[in-house]
Amino acid sequence: MNNANAVWLVIALAVTAANLPFLNNRWLGVLSRGGATEKGLALRLLELVLFYFVVGGAGLALENHLSQIYPQNWEFYAVTAFLFATLAFPGFVYRYLWRKK
Repeated sequence: MNNANAVWLVIALAVTAANLPFLNNRWLGVLSRGGATEKGLALRLLELVLFYFVVGGAGLALENHLSQIYPQNWEFYAVTAFLFATLAFPGFVYRYLWRKK
């Protein structure tokens, strides 16, 4: 896998993982919740944070596979966290702002 493919893979994984908490009612997208019908916003945000770390770990693993890992400062993590939250906006709009008939 070359660098361009790895970048597109991480972007696709990030878009999918950022929207997954808002598009289904299962815990982490796969586990049933034991009879509860709707997840609350707090649980969805907790999933969003967990998925942020999963995607970050996948990106770190790909970077380690392709080259040396470049050390990052706190600014990098702040920007990527807000970018991940921005990628979750379509799922949030679909779940909470879209008018359903």
